[in-house]
Amino acid sequence: MLCLKKNNLKGDFTMERRKFIQGLFTASTLAVVVTPSALMAKDEKKAKLKGPNDMSFEDAVKVITDGKEVKDSDKIKLTVPEIAENGAVVPVKVEVDHPMTDKESVTAIHVLNTANGNARCADIMLTPANDKGYFATRIKLSKTQEVVALVALSDGTFIKAGKSVKVTIGGCG
Repeated sequence: MLCLKKNNLKGDFTMERRKFIQGLFTASTLAVVVTPSALMAKDEKKAKLKGPNDMSFEDAVKVITDGKEVKDSDKIKLTVPEIAENGAVVPVKVEVDHPMTDKESVTAIHVLNTANGNARCADIMLTPANDKGYFATRIKLSKTQEVVALVALSDGTFIKAGKSVKVTIGGCG
């Protein structure tokens, strides 16, 4: 692009001003056109990429229940704050009023959310030796959403309870 011309008197190379300005203009034009296009393409790829654990609430329920029906139940006591000031540490307690015997028991408690990239917060497997269907933890919530406790019983049925949590400061990034 740039044109160097040998100056016969001095023996060195000099650049013609017109060619230099044309080359500079061409390079500037390419930078203005190509750079935003490349950045937008990266943003689109980034938006489409999901992490290995990303799963919607509906997909998580299907995977956990293997497509079986889930019934709302008042046997589950789900304790979450109505308002969480910091979404990075939202306390959750799940108590299930169900016998824990060899014949019937709570086999699993799943804590899910409805709006994070990964709906599964915790999966807890229980046996009759646990003596009680109970679990407490802290979870991260990105924004205001519902927290759901999905409980698997030994007879193969599933029950659930959910509560909404208003998040003032998101905790997922």
